[in-house]
Amino acid sequence: MNKTQINAIAGELLTAEKDKAPVAPLTTRFPGITVPEAYAVQLEIIRRKVASGAVIVGKKIGLTSKAMQDMFGVREPDYGHILNTAVIPEGQPVSMGTMIQPRVESEICFVLKQGLKGPGVNVAQVLSATQGIIPSFEIIDSRIKDWKIKVQDSIADNASNAGVVLGGKITRLRDIDLRLIGLVLEKNGEIVSTAAGAAVLGNPAEAVAWLANKLAEYGVELKAGEFIMSGSLTAALSAEAGSSFKATFDHIGTVSIRFVK
Repeated sequence: MNKTQINAIAGELLTAEKDKAPVAPLTTRFPGITVPEAYAVQLEIIRRKVASGAVIVGKKIGLTSKAMQDMFGVREPDYGHILNTAVIPEGQPVSMGTMIQPRVESEICFVLKQGLKGPGVNVAQVLSATQGIIPSFEIIDSRIKDWKIKVQDSIADNASNAGVVLGGKITRLRDIDLRLIGLVLEKNGEIVSTAAGAAVLGNPAEAVAWLANKLAEYGVELKAGEFIMSGSLTAALSAEAGSSFKATFDHIGTVSIRFVK
């Protein structure tokens, strides 16, 4: 895939996001698209948004569970960029008019006090570099019609990121075993799922280490002050106008989100 094609696909996905009009799967129309080419599309989208004034404030990791990797036929996660324009204050309703086909994922968010540069980053280094963790929701939303995506579609579409809601409490990692952080996830006041931190690659810090090492392939490092969404502990839940979600994490607090027309 040449630069002209990569630029054209990036422009198409940006238009789909702006017009709330999803497009046919890239992997159907460009069956030979590779993972590196998909990341090239993502980076072009982010480059254009940054050129228009957006600021990169963090990264997100997806496909962190074995079940999701099996579904997509991959053996490693994927990642995307989080821009300041995607951060939604907790308590601010999310308008369905700003989305196409949103879903909600509950995640443990890492706030870095030190940078991390691969290769060779391990869990111990991630923990040492972490200022604290925050309960969070990621809103995912595909610019690909009907969520008919393969991993290349997701990567090109900035790993399907649409928004992030961070809880109001940051918890330092002293004496907290990330693997054992329990989660109770509610939709419309009813418990719909429970999980533990170990659902994310066995340890959410492993996901952050993976990201630091993966980014090294592109000469990119995680920077101090960035926040890293480490991956969903449960399956994503569909969101509709009037729906509300609350995630309660053992030791680190709660986060909530509500959708309106």
